[in-house]
Amino acid sequence: MTRTVSINNIVIGSNNPLALIAGPCVIEDVEVTLSIARTLKEIAASLSIPYIFKTSYDKANRSSLQSYRGPGLEKGLEVIQMVKEQLSVPVLSDVHRFEEIHPASQVLDILQIPAFLSRQTDFLTAVAETGKVVNVKKGQFMSPYEVKNIIGKVASTGNQGILVTERGFSFGYNNLVADMRSLVIMRDFGYPVVFDASHSVQLPGGQGTASGGQRQFVSYLARAASAVGIDALFMEVHSNPDSALCDAPNMLELQTLPHLLKQIKSIDDLIKGEEVN
Repeated sequence: MTRTVSINNIVIGSNNPLALIAGPCVIEDVEVTLSIARTLKEIAASLSIPYIFKTSYDKANRSSLQSYRGPGLEKGLEVIQMVKEQLSVPVLSDVHRFEEIHPASQVLDILQIPAFLSRQTDFLTAVAETGKVVNVKKGQFMSPYEVKNIIGKVASTGNQGILVTERGFSFGYNNLVADMRSLVIMRDFGYPVVFDASHSVQLPGGQGTASGGQRQFVSYLARAASAVGIDALFMEVHSNPDSALCDAPNMLELQTLPHLLKQIKSIDDLIKGEEVN
């Protein structure tokens, strides 16, 4: 069993039902963001799946200088605040710089550490000192065993609201592989584990000036991770992924989500029912 982490009325970890963390990769405009968030909330509610909205106000690690990054900190947080207030859902976004931490913590319920920053000790502790729940994406260059050190850095501040996310491991050039063993290894450290099904199929830098992806494998990996046993599922979704301004090749189409989530919920209920018995 893992510790539990509470975000508003949602409890993640131990033997609690799987939570969904989902939304578009980046804020494109207010209307699209609100529409996606509203639909996701309705889908999750229809299946009794706890839901947390995710997006990014700034994608600071895009492949190319010309890539769309988002509206930026101030305008982006305003949009996220709108989602939070209008839909009454917890919200998550990633933070990239020290100066973003305080303003972001005034809006976000979960502050996310990007994978590329997952070893940055000072940044990890600064985010943790906000007292908000911290979701750390395991770096593509790190073994699951090293996550114990990440947890130690965050927990050293007294903050026990820790989530750790598997998002794939570098496997040669421009490729990632999802090792399901890592979910078991990381969960044994005692904190809730999240599986990022979208970024696990990413092909980093695979298009030269942008990352590629293999959207067709998202559902397979999501079901597999659920069967292994996870506490939350992270997915990036869009109403029209092919026209999305960021990470289009690995975002899932919104209309395909209900069927997939029904399957995942059935798997999660089965696995966690066995844990109880």
